[in-house]
Amino acid sequence: MSKRIRYSDESLGKIKLVPDFLPSPEELALKNEQTKVTISLSSESVAFFKEAAKKHHTQYQRMIRQLLDDYVAQQKSANK
Repeated sequence: MSKRIRYSDESLGKIKLVPDFLPSPEELALKNEQTKVTISLSSESVAFFKEAAKKHHTQYQRMIRQLLDDYVAQQKSANK
């Protein structure tokens, strides 16, 4: 660094506290155990998920897993 930072005791003005919106470490941990499976999917389906994953900067397997998890949750709540 070529320039030295100069700090002052100036007022910051009105401060607004923002509630913590970040999830706790417990919420970030995987909630369910995962089981590895081998499944054959249509080339069209895999291509779709790969393209969608590329656009959203994620893994296509993760998207498929989330889709299945959401489906299971929906079915469980509908059958109560």
